[in-house]
Amino acid sequence: MALSLPNLATHRRLPTLPAWLQHLPLAHDIASIFANDPAATHWLEVVCCYPGLHAIAAHRLAHWLHRHHVRFFPRLISHLTRCFTGIEIHPGARIGKGVFIDHGMGVVIGETAIVGDYTLIYQGVTLGGTGKETGKRHPTVGSHVVIGAGSKILGNIRIGDYARIGAGSVVLREVPTHCTAVGIPSRNVCRCNTETTPLEHGQLPDAVAATVRSLIDRIEALEHQLQTLTPTTFTPTDVTPLERRP
Repeated sequence: MALSLPNLATHRRLPTLPAWLQHLPLAHDIASIFANDPAATHWLEVVCCYPGLHAIAAHRLAHWLHRHHVRFFPRLISHLTRCFTGIEIHPGARIGKGVFIDHGMGVVIGETAIVGDYTLIYQGVTLGGTGKETGKRHPTVGSHVVIGAGSKILGNIRIGDYARIGAGSVVLREVPTHCTAVGIPSRNVCRCNTETTPLEHGQLPDAVAATVRSLIDRIEALEHQLQTLTPTTFTPTDVTPLERRP
């Protein structure tokens, strides 16, 4: 029986994982790579050549040791993984199943961050804090979220399920479920069918440009109204001269 893949929009036939591979702890992570990356063609290529998968696998071990209060070795595993993959995940971070870190170079995930199931993270993403406070200080990301390249999500905020974060955005406030956030700082610009529609980076709306365009349209409308007004004519007799003061 083939491992079921997440419900993602795709027009290609996904390969079936070998039976023995479907029972491994990383089976959902491997399946998510096939579902999200059209360049993935064979399971051996995915297992050997995808640094995002290697980072997730190492984090599973480091997180298990961290939860069992083992000192030093979880951080050592995280450090070595960063050296080999360019992806830094603190052992305390909670990563769901089927999470895919695409390309991965420069990804940083903080200690108290939570990443939901089947989230897609591109290179250069930071899930970080905003200061030196203790306790929960990193983002909580829902399931089936897409985080574009170079995005920064900072602070103890929540990103709802099926949300989309545009490339290069700096997110400082919560993003509701089924919402797209873009800009610096980010703005929640639209609600759409994000459950079955992938993030099209080239078609993201420009919130600043839309605001400026709205202001220009308003100014043009006011100018048109001024031009249509009938001007009031005055004659010299209508004006009473001011009395000359001594």
